Amino acid sequence: MTFTSAPKPVLVRAGEAETLQDGATSLITLLADANTTGSALTANRATLHKGSPGAPAHFHTRATEMFYVLSGSMRILLDDQVLTLGQGDFLTVPPTVPHAFAPAPDSEAEMLVVFTPGMDRFDYYRLLERVYQGEASVQDIRDSSEQFDNHYFESPVWQQELARR
Repeated sequence: MTFTSAPKPVLVRAGEAETLQDGATSLITLLADANTTGSALTANRATLHKGSPGAPAHFHTRATEMFYVLSGSMRILLDDQVLTLGQGDFLTVPPTVPHAFAPAPDSEAEMLVVFTPGMDRFDYYRLLERVYQGEASVQDIRDSSEQFDNHYFESPVWQQELARR
């Protein structure tokens, strides 16, 4: 049996993980990106405080995105319906399916977010932090949609849900 360059195990110690602030009420902890997993997956931990707008309506064309709620309660747009996920709930969103997420009203939440196959997403998250810090613009995010496979769109259903704070 012959093996070609198989990915190596990836260990990220909690104290060594890079954490980014992509908004006043949210953090992204970078766990594993495509370059460390042989493109098998990309993983991060999302920490969303009360009132966080979360991620706007978007879709991916090349990857499945998975959400596992570690704590709290999340509301997630899936196509044109809004679901509420609690601690221990798991959701997988295939490519091209519109989605968005934010903590439920009056809730904080933490989620493990995994993409497969892996994509080089860490630079996208760093871009979000630079926008929050005023070092980049929203136009830079728009211009990166193909590179990072993040395609935003207007969702009246999601806008109505966010207004329910």
